[in-house]
Order: sequence, then structure tokens, then C-alpha cells
Amino acid sequence: MTDTIVARLAAAAKRYGPLTALDGVDLAVRRGELLALLGPNGAGKSTSIGLLLGLVRPDAGRAELFGFDPQRIEARRRIGVMLQSANLPPTLRVGELLRLTMSYYPDPRGYDETVALAGIADLLKRPYGKLSGGQQRRVQFALAMCGRPELLFLDEPTVGMDIEARQKLWAAIRALVAEGCAVVLTTHYLEEAEALAQRVVVLGQGRVLSEGSVDELRRRVALTRIRCASDLDAEAIAAWPAVVSATRENGHLRIATARAETVVRRLLDADPALSELEVQRAGLAEAFTELTRETAAEQEAA
Repeated sequence: MTDTIVARLAAAAKRYGPLTALDGVDLAVRRGELLALLGPNGAGKSTSIGLLLGLVRPDAGRAELFGFDPQRIEARRRIGVMLQSANLPPTLRVGELLRLTMSYYPDPRGYDETVALAGIADLLKRPYGKLSGGQQRRVQFALAMCGRPELLFLDEPTVGMDIEARQKLWAAIRALVAEGCAVVLTTHYLEEAEALAQRVVVLGQGRVLSEGSVDELRRRVALTRIRCASDLDAEAIAAWPAVVSATRENGHLRIATARAETVVRRLLDADPALSELEVQRAGLAEAFTELTRETAAEQEAA
């Protein structure tokens, strides 16, 4: 329903001289969903975000934020933004930065609540410029969501974070979505999109290549991964019908196939001592790789 759409690109096009950054992109962000925007470098992700934020203007089509022009203050005060780089005063302490940022909003999230959600209690008395890259990202997340935004833009939010900090940020993002906040996530960590996104849009060459849930994108790729401990010859298995590839890694066979049941039966027949059998369908990484590979092939053919 249109009343659930908080941001939209409609046939949006943007060119920089001879380069077409976006070529008629349609994109809608709905209330209470996390939309992951994926694509290789130069696919149009940053340009799409820039249009929705009003940082750049489309050459054709339109961009809307809560039904307004993205540059309107009525729209901008309802969003939070965490971009890849942030120029924040390095001498200010984290607590000072947070209180200053909260003062810009009419109804900010509570200070203690924001600190807990972002996991920055241990950083409040430290100067921002003395923090590590991962710690600065946690602070930037706190600043982005302290105004209680209805729409949050997160551009590569976990770069520089260790595994524990990344997991905590994922939990915080899920909590925001559960509150009804819409989130637009761009990330190179495909497992991050797979863990968080309700919907994924894959961009390539300035166009939408695919759109849907993680499961729907997985179904675009028929491959299944098989892993097992066996002394069978990988080269011989690679020649079996329906086997796309077979390699040996750390004493285990790794097989890619579109017909897992048939291959597993043949493996068990060929090696009764086979053990540690794992069968896993293609993940988002495989789907993303296949989609972008197809686009690159089409581009070369053209």
C-alpha cells in the first residue's frame, strides 16, 4: 500500500558526463522493513542513496522522501543517516557529541536508551578523535538513531568492527525495525544482508537486476553445496553429470551441484565410509555473484 512507502525512486536517472550512474531505477522503501541495497562498486548504490537524501538531484524521474522533495526540512528531520565517512569534531567527548546531536531533534530518544542501544557506555568520556575506526562507527550509529528516525540510512555500518561489536549492532538494528523504523542498508558483507534484510535489491550498471526476499534471490541460483569427508577423487567427481565443480579443501570434498539428492546417493554408493556430510543450498553470496556475473556477461556481449 502506498501509505506504507516512506521513500521512493521513480524512473530515476543520473548521469555524470558520459557515465550513466542510474538508468531508470524504481525503488520503494516501506515502513518497518530493512531493505538491503547491494551491488558491485559502480553499480549505483551511492547515487541512489544520494538521490533519496537530496544530496544530488535526478536528471530524469523523481525522488521522494515521505511524499516530499528530499531536500524539504519536513522530510529531512524524520530520517537518520550513517554514511561511510563522517567529519565530527575530534576533541569533543562522545557524551558531548551525543547530547549536542540530540538537541537538534524535537523528540529525541532518551540519552541512556540511546547509549545502551548503540553499546557506547564505555566510550562516553573519551574524545571522538581518540577512538578506533570500529568505535567511531558505533558512535556514528548512536548519532544516526538518537533522533528517533522513521527512516534510517546505514552505509557500510559495520566496517572496522570486530565480530562481537557487529553482532551487537545487528541486534540494535533489529530492535529499531521492530519499532517500525525503516532501514536502508548498503553493505559489502553479504552475510550481513542475509542476516538482517526482509528485502534485497541488487543493482548493476545503474539498473535493478533483481528484487525480492533473501529466499527469493536464493531461488534464482539452483546450486547446492555439498561438503563431506571422503577419499574419493575430486577430479573424477567433477566429471559426474550435474556436478558443476568438485574440489578438495583441508581433507574435505566440496561439491557444487544443481541435483544434490542424485549426487549424494552416488557419493554414498561410491564411498560407504563417507562421513561429515553437509548439504546446504546456495546463499545470498552465490545469488549475488551469479546475478552480477550475468550482467557483466551481457555487458561484454553488447
